[in-house]
Amino acid sequence: MSYEKVAQAEKIIIGTKQTVKALKNDTVKEVIIAVDADPKVTNKVVQLAEEKEVPLIKVDSMKKLGKACGIEVGAAAVAIIK
Repeated sequence: MSYEKVAQAEKIIIGTKQTVKALKNDTVKEVIIAVDADPKVTNKVVQLAEEKEVPLIKVDSMKKLGKACGIEVGAAAVAIIK
């Protein structure tokens, strides 16, 4: 399950802007996207992950993804760092 993978990851980046920045810097091992997030928000992350050939995992809930990251709010995108 991807939520557990996020919770167990040593280093993560939370949020679309930070994920895009990390993807541009080639420091991302894997990207997790919440499918209930606004596509306008996540499209850039998805596009960049595909360009960089970084594995992209989709999960069903922003709220659960945020919780797996240890934050009280939802997360649209999370990057697991190398």
